[in-house]
Amino acid sequence: MKKIQSALISVFYKDGLDSLVQLLYQQGVTIYSTGGTQAFIEKLGVPVIPVENLTSYPSILGGRVKTLHPSVFGGILGKRDDEQHLAEMKQYNIPEMDLVIVDLYPFEETVASTTDEKQIIEKIDIGGPSMIRAAAKNHKDVVVLAAKKEYAVLEEILRNQNGETSYEQRRSFAIKAFDVCTAYDTAISNYFHQSAIETAFNKEEKILRYGENPHQTARFYGNLDELFTQVNGKELSYNNLVDVDAALQLIREFQSPPLGDGGSVFAIIKHTNVCGVAQRPTVKDSWDAALAGDPESAFGGVLVCNGEIDKATADAINEIFFEVLIAPSFSSEALAILKSKKNRILLQLKAQPATKDQFKSLLNGVLVQGTDEGNFTEWKEAGGRETTATEKEDLAFANLICKHLKSNAIALVKNKQLVGKGCGQTSRIDSLRQSVEKAKQFKFDLNGAVMASDAFFPFNDCVQMGHAAGITAFIQPGGSIRDNDSIEYCKQNNLAMVITGLRHFKH
Repeated sequence: MKKIQSALISVFYKDGLDSLVQLLYQQGVTIYSTGGTQAFIEKLGVPVIPVENLTSYPSILGGRVKTLHPSVFGGILGKRDDEQHLAEMKQYNIPEMDLVIVDLYPFEETVASTTDEKQIIEKIDIGGPSMIRAAAKNHKDVVVLAAKKEYAVLEEILRNQNGETSYEQRRSFAIKAFDVCTAYDTAISNYFHQSAIETAFNKEEKILRYGENPHQTARFYGNLDELFTQVNGKELSYNNLVDVDAALQLIREFQSPPLGDGGSVFAIIKHTNVCGVAQRPTVKDSWDAALAGDPESAFGGVLVCNGEIDKATADAINEIFFEVLIAPSFSSEALAILKSKKNRILLQLKAQPATKDQFKSLLNGVLVQGTDEGNFTEWKEAGGRETTATEKEDLAFANLICKHLKSNAIALVKNKQLVGKGCGQTSRIDSLRQSVEKAKQFKFDLNGAVMASDAFFPFNDCVQMGHAAGITAFIQPGGSIRDNDSIEYCKQNNLAMVITGLRHFKH
């Protein structure tokens, strides 16, 4: 049991506080307070010590800083059974605080009553949560009240127990205090996420011809002119924009090392999946290799490149039907060739989308998540041998491509060319079967190729099938309770396997 001899009181809601304050005074408790609470207590005829008497600072910065001071937090956090703490508190004239009664600025109420962000931000409490958390942390010695509904609870305890509280009672108040802080921080987080969603839709509205299907309406909120200049073609459709986004997400991976310094990259996107991609010394060579990966699926696709489209490349591209071509620049000869078809959309890329959040509407709300950044967090050689220099380059390339395929995803790569892929299947082994069949369809030799998986191998069937097809190295995030099955198979058959520690599901 501990007797309350001092209290720090600073609250927004004062209704119901008067009776508790009078009781504390009757029980000889020294009271410290601030601002409006201090004035409230003084009107009750109860002596109160201003907090600035402890800190030697007045309330500053428009009230943003009042209690953030060692003389306050030292009194709350000091351990009463720690001789070093007590000596330091004595040295710096820091009084012990046995009771902290603090509530929080009415953030949710302010959000409900106004859209003025300045007002809302000023209702983000800083000192309040800090004092509550400090007192709750030190509940062995300190009682904390973080809500007005607890005033009467403590008052009854103090009347019945002659101003003392038990450890169990202090712990119970601490738990409630942490709950208050959690709910408060969640409300603030929700506000800013909602604000981000509203900001995303508070942009210029563009009415599209139709949505995913002709009977669906569609709109786009944003400024496409910030990203690219349309130099030819019809108006972008809903499906065009979805594929263009997928194309830009992929090509931005090749803007900087380690994969951005190995030549030109050309990719072909179909229904947001990569169906062909390759990295070669020239734009024309990268186009030829990307198309060879799956010339069938390339029909009607969205094309993207990280280098200038020259005449030779334009001549080659002009032979197939495609919807959109995105590149940072076009030579004058290339434009003359590619503009031969008036509906063909040509986009000159100016900048990558800068958003860090992705939005998806579902049920009766909106999902928000951060973008999937990075390729891998580790490079753990876990197989039967170290990867070769060529395998390392192909594995990093394959892992990145796999990141941009719908799950379950498998990417087969050889010499920085996608030679087979499986995506959107309900089992990983089905995706692998699909990728091997694709490779066979276009007569690729898989001997010496590598395989990437967007998630772990739950069984060793994928490495067995890949090995049978000629695959010599695998890359996967790991994390299965049966990782060792695949690793052991690689060790027994002298195959390389890399664990990345970073999963890339894409639903």
